[in-house]
Amino acid sequence: MKSKTISELQFDNPFYEGLQYNPPARGTWNIVHTGMLIPEAHQIYVCAQGCLRGVILTAAEMNLMERMSWVSLREKDMWNGEMESRVIEGVSHIVDQMEHRPPCVLVYLSCMHMFEGCDFRMIASELSDRYPGTDFVDCYMTPTMRKTISPDAMMKSSLYAPVRELDRDPDMIALVGCDRPTDRSSDIYALAELSGKRVWEINSCKTYEDYLGLGAASLLVSYLPVSDAGVRGLAGRIGAGWVNIPLSYDIQVISDNIRTLGQALGIEQTRGETYIEEKTRQAKESLRRAADILGDTPVTIDYSATPAFLSLARVLLEEGMNVTTIYTDTFPGLERRDYDLICEMRPDLRVYPTMEPDMLHFREDGDRILAIGQKAAYFNNTEYFVNIADGGGMYGLDGISRMVDEMIDAYNSPKDTRRLISHKGIGCASCL
Repeated sequence: MKSKTISELQFDNPFYEGLQYNPPARGTWNIVHTGMLIPEAHQIYVCAQGCLRGVILTAAEMNLMERMSWVSLREKDMWNGEMESRVIEGVSHIVDQMEHRPPCVLVYLSCMHMFEGCDFRMIASELSDRYPGTDFVDCYMTPTMRKTISPDAMMKSSLYAPVRELDRDPDMIALVGCDRPTDRSSDIYALAELSGKRVWEINSCKTYEDYLGLGAASLLVSYLPVSDAGVRGLAGRIGAGWVNIPLSYDIQVISDNIRTLGQALGIEQTRGETYIEEKTRQAKESLRRAADILGDTPVTIDYSATPAFLSLARVLLEEGMNVTTIYTDTFPGLERRDYDLICEMRPDLRVYPTMEPDMLHFREDGDRILAIGQKAAYFNNTEYFVNIADGGGMYGLDGISRMVDEMIDAYNSPKDTRRLISHKGIGCASCL
């Protein structure tokens, strides 16, 4: 597989999109992992048998098969006019067999339902009438619909669909849109503490009632772009404010985000600036320390590690670190400025796609390559890698220091790459 340099690629359409390859780095979360975040909820997948294999194995690997059921579709369901009734009767049969009826059932429809024009509103209405007190949520396993909205983004919307407006709690903010918990040391938690607010986060919920408590939040905070559509809908539905502070590794961008959040939380400006000054000093010291330790060690980054991978690459390059390669199939729209700056300072930086079929045979070995992300670790065949996905719960100025600590640890402590990247969903239980 021949790489291209970043200056040779078009920002809006860097690679041809056709037949796709999926590298065996499985740490990113899928819709099964995300749905399991709702306490006491039960997932029911209604799809063809071939599609069922992956989601069932995910639940099995998580040791959560008791929270997963399925209805297998047949070819004749596409033309016999029974698609809706197949869903209703299949889900009803499963619910009727349960010893304890769950408070929430996530019903996953598939591409077949989209092609058929299935009426989920009618399905949900009928199921709600049959089982009062149970919330039925429409979810989608539709990988063929990526041109409209990704399955991950759709799942982020479904994740909060049952939440209804409650009496407003002025002392409660909600950190939403993330699968994994955000670091308690992050700027978001630090600012919440400065303002005397408590933070709702789905990972801390033990019961369905805890989860529904989100409806009382006075302010929603999000930082992962994939969650924007879902959080926008949630904010409108429960009447809460929303502060969107996208993940970045640019100190100026982060500082502006901190000011935005601090203002929304009512933090006195001087206290906010003091926080920024101290955390900026720590972040810069951390970056200098990493540059000294890594020297000219090649650093590679893949898009699954963080949605702000161009921002991260640029900051590391500016600090003198030897970022040589990026693995991605697209460039995020929010990172156009970072792309332009990298093209100026390092036009020969190599970029490889991850999903082109030719990548099946691509492995690049080096004496010691530091990889950030599982896909970069796999393609570089390196034991020295930062094992994170979607930012790893790190955020802000504190997140820069945390990321640097992870890089230094990865440089000093080789990992069993083959074993780690075979586990589905970083942070989830695994039976492997």
